[in-house]
Amino acid sequence: MQVFQNPQELTNFIKKLKREGKSVGFVPTMGYLHNGHLSLVRCAKKENDTVVVSIFVNPTQFGKGEDFDRYPRDLDRDLRLLQKEGVDIVFAPQIEDMYPEGFSTFVEETKLSQRWEGEFRPGHFKGVCTIVLKLFNIVKPDKAYFGEKDFQQLKVIQKMVKDLNLDVEIVGCPIVREDDGLAMSSRNVYLSEEERKQATALYQSFQLAQKLVKEGLRDPRRLEEEIINFLKKFPLIKRIDYVTVVGEDTLEPAEEIKGKERILVAVRMPSARLIDNWKLEV
Repeated sequence: MQVFQNPQELTNFIKKLKREGKSVGFVPTMGYLHNGHLSLVRCAKKENDTVVVSIFVNPTQFGKGEDFDRYPRDLDRDLRLLQKEGVDIVFAPQIEDMYPEGFSTFVEETKLSQRWEGEFRPGHFKGVCTIVLKLFNIVKPDKAYFGEKDFQQLKVIQKMVKDLNLDVEIVGCPIVREDDGLAMSSRNVYLSEEERKQATALYQSFQLAQKLVKEGLRDPRRLEEEIINFLKKFPLIKRIDYVTVVGEDTLEPAEEIKGKERILVAVRMPSARLIDNWKLEV
């Protein structure tokens, strides 16, 4: 496994692999890896000759007062995990490698990114799109792998790739959950023992919603109310940012539940803000 920090050195190396006819799969991460990330790596390994994983905590996608400084980091641990998975290349740049002095160009998607996370984290998707496009230009992947856990992010990246005619296939991979249903996230380490127990309320609310839909409920607003009322029973969920049933393609509020809808949820607990989503089955 080779580790690169300099973007140009990595690009030169990838060009050499491409001349040899090698396909490149790419998994962008912010590190502090868990089984959700590793599931993306395994998917990439099945479909590509070479797998590249980036580890970079991107400052431009964190807003004022967010957790950039305390976001968990452990590069040595991450490298050991990736070595064990048989990853070929790790790209672990410093901030100055990605945002050199005088950097002033940003990329922004202006439709799918406006609601939900975009409303509660202004500028977040501008930072995401900018860093992902930079990484695509450096790594030049044939395929890039993103988890459905950040569903809105996945749709925004797909839209950017389509709109800007980028020559990369975006592969969405299923959410990986703990045994009790909590979606795996690097931020889960923030949770206290009691918060961790109550965080399973998100998954339980999805189970309730799915049961109601199977029983015939088709009104998205009523389903949202049922989820909100359920989540309010958990005292450590201090605030519900949003609960919405949206069309999978548009991310706009669904008018009727037909089978191509997602529940998107974001809540705040004392130590962490959690997001999750669920694909409704009819």
